[in-house]
Amino acid sequence: MIDRLIAIVGEKNLLRGADAAPYAVDISAMRRAEPLAVVRPADTAEVAAVVKLANELRFPVIPVGGRTGLCGAGVGEAVILSFERMAAIREIRVDAQVAVVEAGAILQDIHDAAEARGLVFPLTFGAKGSARVGGFLGTNAGGSNVLRHGNTRDLVLGLEAVLPDGEIVDLMSGLHKNNSGYDLRHLLIGAEGTLGVITAATLKLRPRPGAYATAMIGMENLSDALPLLNEVQRETGGLVEAFEYMPDSYVADYLKLDPAHRRPFDRPHPVNILIEIGALAPRDCTPDGTGAVPIVADLEELLGRYLEEGRIADAVVARNEAQRRELWARREAAAEVASLRPNRITNDVAVPLDRVETFLTRADAVLREVDPGAGTTVVAHLGDGNVHYTVWPTSEDPACKDEIMERVEDIVLDLGGSFSAEHGIGTAKLSSMARRKDPAALAAMRAIKRALDPLNIMNPGKLLPPE
Repeated sequence: MIDRLIAIVGEKNLLRGADAAPYAVDISAMRRAEPLAVVRPADTAEVAAVVKLANELRFPVIPVGGRTGLCGAGVGEAVILSFERMAAIREIRVDAQVAVVEAGAILQDIHDAAEARGLVFPLTFGAKGSARVGGFLGTNAGGSNVLRHGNTRDLVLGLEAVLPDGEIVDLMSGLHKNNSGYDLRHLLIGAEGTLGVITAATLKLRPRPGAYATAMIGMENLSDALPLLNEVQRETGGLVEAFEYMPDSYVADYLKLDPAHRRPFDRPHPVNILIEIGALAPRDCTPDGTGAVPIVADLEELLGRYLEEGRIADAVVARNEAQRRELWARREAAAEVASLRPNRITNDVAVPLDRVETFLTRADAVLREVDPGAGTTVVAHLGDGNVHYTVWPTSEDPACKDEIMERVEDIVLDLGGSFSAEHGIGTAKLSSMARRKDPAALAAMRAIKRALDPLNIMNPGKLLPPE
C-alpha cells in the first residue's frame, strides 16, 4: 500500500510515524487514532488514484482540511487524505460573483481574495484562519452570518468530487438553476466525507458592504431580544447580518483568557447582544460633512431611542474598524472559552427562534437536577436559533455525561429542534443519531451509503450509527 501511494503522490508527500502524528487528533481532542499514513495529493487526478487504490486494497480513507472540526470526523485509523497542497483560489469572476476554489483553500484566504475585488464570501466563524473548503462543506458549516446569507449549503453553486469508486464527478457549472435530476451537490455537502471526497467548489460571492454598523447591546431579559431584532430588520430593510447572544457568564470567562480583555460595558448585564448591519447603498455608506457614516448614525439613533424607552440597558457602537474587530473578537473566542475547563459536553443544538429562552431555562433546570455543581458556557446565533450549550460536569463518569446529553436532547426534541445545528456528527453524536434521528430517515441514509460506498471505505464509522 505504502509503495503504491508513494507512486501516486511522491515520497515527500506521504507522511508516516512522527510526521503523521499531528493528524492523529483534531482541534476537538475528543479522540486519538494513529493514521495508517497521510497523503497530500496535488490535484484531483491524484485524489482519484488514491481512492481507486483504496477500493482495490480495501483500506479506509478520511479526507481532512484544517482539522478544526469539533466532532471527531477527521480522525481515524485510515489513510488521511490532506488537502493542504490543493489550496488554490483558481478564479474570482467579478461579474458573475463567484469564486472557483480548491478543497484545501483556507476560508480567510477566500475572504481576502474576494474583498480585493470588491466582493465578500459571507461565511465566517472563529476558525476562519485555518478552516478549509472541504471541511466546511463537509460539515455544512453555519457561522455568524446565516441570518442574512444562509449556511454553507446556500453558498455553493457547484462541486467537483471523487466518488467512493474513484470516479470524478464534475458539477462545477456554477448555474443558479439546474433542474436535471438528483442534486448530488447537496448530497455531498454535509456528508462529512462519507459519500465521496470534495476536491473543488464554485462559491457564491456577494457585493462587499460599503459600511458596517456594529454594536454591543446590554439587556436584562433575553425575551426582549427577538422583538428587537425584528424591529431593526424592519427599520433597515433586512440588513442585519449577525445577531449574537452572550450571557454575562460567557463574558466573565472571556476575561479569563487574557488580562487585556475588557468587558463590553462599565457594568455587567445578564444579556449581551452583538449586532451587525451591512449596508450597500451609497446613501447609507457615504460619510457626511462631519465624517459620520449614515448607517452607523442610524443605528446609534435607533439604540438611543431604545435606551430612552427602557427596552435596552446599555449600548456601545463601534466607531472604527479596530473597535468593530474588538467586539467580534469577544464572540469569536467561543471555542477558547469552551476549552477553559476539561471534561466538557458540547451541545450544538437548534430550536425555533422564539424558543431559545425556553430551551435555556429548561436545560439549566435539568442540569441542576442531574449535576448541581456543573458549570456552563453559552453562546447563540440568536437570529437562526443555534445555541452552543457547553456543560462542564463535575463527574467524568460516562453515564453522567450520557444522562446530561439525553436530557438536553429531550428538551430540544420537545421544542421541535435538532440536536446538531452546524458542527456535524462525526463520532461525537453517533449515539444522538441513533436515539433521535427518524428511523426511516436513517434507513434511507444507510441505503445511500451502501449504494455509493459498498466497501465502506469512505470515512467509516462517522455520521451514521452502526445498525
